[in-house]
Amino acid sequence: MRITPLDVRNHPFRRRFSGYDRDEVDAFLRMVAEDYEAAVRETDGLREQATKLEQRITDLAANEAVLQDTLTTAQKLSEDLKRSAMKEAEIMIGEAEIRAAKIMAAAHRRGAELAADLREMKHLRTRLAADIRATIATHMGLLEGLVADECEPVASERERRGPNGGSSNTVSRGES
Repeated sequence: MRITPLDVRNHPFRRRFSGYDRDEVDAFLRMVAEDYEAAVRETDGLREQATKLEQRITDLAANEAVLQDTLTTAQKLSEDLKRSAMKEAEIMIGEAEIRAAKIMAAAHRRGAELAADLREMKHLRTRLAADIRATIATHMGLLEGLVADECEPVASERERRGPNGGSSNTVSRGES
């Protein structure tokens, strides 16, 4: 059984003849009752505060659990984003490599075409040079023939005229 401050104030003591001073005992009991009442109020206040703090702890624990779940979700999301970014980067790199391979193949084809064109042009140049040489040789032959034909009539006419050469210098250039 718990004693209350009211019990302390109202507790009856037996009286004896030469006992304690009644006023002093009453004053002491009032003082004890007041201190006890203050202690009870303080205890009640502390209990109430403890209850509030326990509720706050419960709320904070719930918040901590929510934050922990949020953090875990954020970490998973971050990892998923990293994985998807890596996959996307790999796809982009693969596509770039394919495009680069196509460009390289086209460049090699074009290089081979240009090399073939260059060989063909060198061959044409060689043929053209040979044709030009042949044409020049033909023209040289014709020219030498013309020069030889021109020189012959002049020489035969000198022979006809004699050593003096005569006074007429008409040479027909239209003869061939």
